[in-house]
Amino acid sequence: MSASQSPSRALALGCVADDYTGASDLANTLTKAGLRTVQTIGVPADDLVLPEVDAVVVALKSRSVAPGEAVARSREADAWLRRRGANHVLFKVCSTFDSTDAGNIGPVLDALRADAAEPIALVTPAFPETGRSVCQGHLFVGATLLAESPLKDHPLNPMRDSNLVRVLARQSAGTVGLVDIATVAKGPKAVAARLDALAADGHGAAIADAIFESDLEILGRAALGHRVSCGASGRGRGRCGIDISAPPRPAAGGDGGWGGEKKRGGG
Repeated sequence: MSASQSPSRALALGCVADDYTGASDLANTLTKAGLRTVQTIGVPADDLVLPEVDAVVVALKSRSVAPGEAVARSREADAWLRRRGANHVLFKVCSTFDSTDAGNIGPVLDALRADAAEPIALVTPAFPETGRSVCQGHLFVGATLLAESPLKDHPLNPMRDSNLVRVLARQSAGTVGLVDIATVAKGPKAVAARLDALAADGHGAAIADAIFESDLEILGRAALGHRVSCGASGRGRGRCGIDISAPPRPAAGGDGGWGGEKKRGGG
């Protein structure tokens, strides 16, 4: 690093998105919520110098590839974000939770939790602004259960079960619990206590109910007590719980010129 360069600030939030369109949606939502956000296509070079930003969204094409490939790409993106100081990483998925019994949400989330030594991750694809809500662990599209809506017929990842606890459990190494709406209504401390209790019982993930945007704000603050969470673009509302008034931290990673995508085998 030359004398004229200053170290990059640590990221307040890192995001790994499983497709490009969803990544753009999340980056836009975070920006509107007040976070200075940059989106990259693929994992950037290690010497990338960032502007003064609060969040980076790494856009991948991993939603419908083989699970092992999705895990490898996501771990690489997560590692880059961690090197840039991100203490919390959001794994961004579709608001209809597009996946199959083989993945890729479960395998990727398992891997990111393992890399972060995190016992449990909060998961909610709710996005009330677009009509996606979760109640008692079931995903609704408007007033209709996902499995009874036209969106159930995704050509690659059809969704025939609205119960996200079951859906995620079938593709995860561990068991999955529930943070119900009554708990969410009590606030971030109640959600955090529920997550701790579920982790103590051996659950690796928890589907969280969310019906209103205020629910997502509560979940965002509770999720920051852990190093990994999972959700859709709706999590960007309320800045994922990030306090942008906090003083910036220096990043631990190196610096260099503005770079492009890091070259890797397999595209």
